[in-house]
Amino acid sequence: MKIDVIGDVHGCIDELVELLHLLGYQKNKETFVHPHNRIPVFVGDITDRGPNSLAVIELVYNMVVKHQVARYVPGNHCNKLYRYFLGNNIQVRYGLETTVEEYQALRQREQIKIRHQFMTLYEEAPLYLHLPDSNMIVAHAGIKEEYIGRTDKKVRTFVLYGDITGATHEDGRPIRRDWAQDYHGEPWIVYGHTPVLEPRMINNTVNIDTGCVFGNKLTAFRMPEKEIVSVQSRQPFTSEKFRTF
Repeated sequence: MKIDVIGDVHGCIDELVELLHLLGYQKNKETFVHPHNRIPVFVGDITDRGPNSLAVIELVYNMVVKHQVARYVPGNHCNKLYRYFLGNNIQVRYGLETTVEEYQALRQREQIKIRHQFMTLYEEAPLYLHLPDSNMIVAHAGIKEEYIGRTDKKVRTFVLYGDITGATHEDGRPIRRDWAQDYHGEPWIVYGHTPVLEPRMINNTVNIDTGCVFGNKLTAFRMPEKEIVSVQSRQPFTSEKFRTF
């Protein structure tokens, strides 16, 4: 099985389409397919902050749910948007406000459609994706070796939010431990969530959130080649959003 894991898109539809073309995918009506049957996997956080989250929702829904030519795992922003669509009392901030603004500008019929698409996509998604044939696990914020196979609340929090300490930085971002330093498992863990200027490979893990929405790059990790493929972002560069280890 040949896989292309795509990092956090965050509403950057133009960069996503460019990356899919660069990876060799071809447009086929409302989806993209690869002539050599490669499978794209979205690592979560497909919405928020970027210019066109609803277009990304529609494309990912068509590829994953409608035509079943791709896979998807949710991220923390996906979880928050899902809870918003459920009608929960959610703080519309930290990027969600951009998606909500797009959504509220739609006519009611289109709102119903996009809400259904996203909720179906989210509800049918696994918490994380274990691909034994590719010796790989795709999890939005990563996963500890001892958590593999589990889906309890503790694991769910880790997969969506990372190894959080409970403390926060001055700007409100949660302080997270560097779990990848202590990973010594055999399966590759491919994840995103924490923006880095370059893909970070350590101990059979690779962080491919290269901060497209913050003006850097949108990145894919190809298996079994273990190859990195990126396109440049079209968004303004915001240096303080990137973590250096």
